[in-house]
This record gives sequence, C-alpha cells and structure tokens, in this order.
Amino acid sequence: MKKSILIALLAAPLMAGAASAQTKVVNKAVTETEVLAAQKGWCSALVDISDTYAAKGLPAAKQLATKVVDEAYGYQLGAVLFKPTLAAAPQSFRTTREGAISYFVGGDQAFPHDHGFATKNWKRCDIENAAIFIAGDTATTMGNVRFTDKDGKVTIVDKTWEFVKDNAGKMRIMVHHSSLPFIGD
Repeated sequence: MKKSILIALLAAPLMAGAASAQTKVVNKAVTETEVLAAQKGWCSALVDISDTYAAKGLPAAKQLATKVVDEAYGYQLGAVLFKPTLAAAPQSFRTTREGAISYFVGGDQAFPHDHGFATKNWKRCDIENAAIFIAGDTATTMGNVRFTDKDGKVTIVDKTWEFVKDNAGKMRIMVHHSSLPFIGD
C-alpha cells in the first residue's frame, strides 16, 4: 500500500472526530410509526374539514383546508404529485397548493369542476395499508382508504402516498394518488 494512502486511512478517524464537533447530523430516517401517524392525521383532518363545512360553511372549511394542505403536503418543497380520486382532465393532477385546496373544498373558479371532496359529510376515515416501503427519509404506502359518511355509506378508494421527511423532521406528502377501485365484468 502506498504510504500516502496508508497515512490518509490512519488519519481518517482523527479527522472525522475533529469534523464531528463542527458538523450537525440530522437523522431524517422515517419510521413506520411516523408513517401511520401521518396517515391518521390526514384522515382526522379530512373529517375535521367536513365537520367544519357542515357547522360553519365554506369560508371556515377553506381556511382549515388551507392550513391542512400547508401542514400535511410538501408544496413548499416543490411540486406535489397529487392525483385526486374525483378529478378529471384537464385538471386531473394537482401539482399546486391552490389545486389541492380547491379539490378539498371547491369554490375556486380556476377549478370549476371541483365540488369539495372534504365537504361530503365524512364522519370516519380508516386506512388499510397493503404495504409500506420505507427508504431513508421517504416512505411509500399503498392500500385502501374507507370513508364513511353521516348516513353510514362507505366509499373505498385505492390510495398511494409517498411521504418525505423535511429538514425540520416533519412528514410531508409528496405523492398522493387516489382512484376508485376497478369493477370488473
């Protein structure tokens, strides 16, 4: 082994120790507990928006939906890949914050076909993950979400989410794909 490589290898632990005193290490590894909490939080927020709409009307529901989108989604990090359940072309994909808010509560002239998914009198929201894949600071989930309305009617959607842990350690939704299950012949 060349002398310069050997010196570098022997010095590396000493240099690493010196650098660590000045280096801030942030553990952004995602845990399953964090993923499940983020999903549960999303469900609770959806029901809260629905309850707020029923009790206080659209302005209050929109204010809450805006807060939920800002806290749960990663639009401040860049484009979120959001394909809502009941969105149609040419507005199938909601890569902007305004598009997401409109989908949840409607009332935005830029999205005339939105009627407010979160204003449908939802009383329960339950997650049934088929699988969760965690890799470093991201987690991807796929499964079903069951929405129960005030009359007990259940709507099931297929849902894929990708969560990213931001620099503050907060879980953010960066991918949200939702669709109605295929009904075969």
